[in-house]
Amino acid sequence: MLIHEGAARTGRTDERLAWTFAAIAGALNAAGFYAFGAYSANMTGNVSSLADHLGLGEARMALYGLLLVAAFMSGAAMATLLVAVGRWQGLRGVYAYAVLVEALLLTALGCAAPWLAEGTREAVLSLGLGFVLGLQNATVTQITNARVRTTHVTGTMTDIGIGLVQCLARHPGADRARLRLHLVTAAAFLAGGIAGVVAFKAIGTALLIVTGGLLAALALPGISSARRLQLTS
Repeated sequence: MLIHEGAARTGRTDERLAWTFAAIAGALNAAGFYAFGAYSANMTGNVSSLADHLGLGEARMALYGLLLVAAFMSGAAMATLLVAVGRWQGLRGVYAYAVLVEALLLTALGCAAPWLAEGTREAVLSLGLGFVLGLQNATVTQITNARVRTTHVTGTMTDIGIGLVQCLARHPGADRARLRLHLVTAAAFLAGGIAGVVAFKAIGTALLIVTGGLLAALALPGISSARRLQLTS
């Protein structure tokens, strides 16, 4: 799931990646909104909110919106840099390493959460989640050649609308496998969001540690497989 690239990837592999990581992204995004009142992965909403606050002259809220966007972009840039450096070094399984970095960052954020000052806690956690989700979205986008975007629900729903009409009209360009992939991504994001809110109500910021553990469990087998392949090649 985190090793194969290009022609070596199958539709089933992309679907597994989509439902797994979209569910995690949905959980973190929805839990963050429930807890802190901000969507860490919704850049359409955050940019619109930034424009709104700027138009109303609300400088402090505008700065917060700008920081949310910057955090997400920085995470995406970090993922791109990790992948580029890994490829330059000939490192197999570089995407699994990127997911492991995400896992470590989430775990660190969860461990730090109880010790953060009350006045800054929500902002730090929201920005931290934004960075992590930007990193995840860019990692998944790169390994699937943009077939899967775990946090870009607006684009996914647009593609679903287009795909449904094309399939119903039996359009020559209709791609049922691609439509299925988008449906899986959207459904997983929704289901993950529901689970994330329920889990946060039950265990609070420990959800970040649990999610970090899940991501590590996904990344480590990929890293192990990549090392074996590198040793035998």
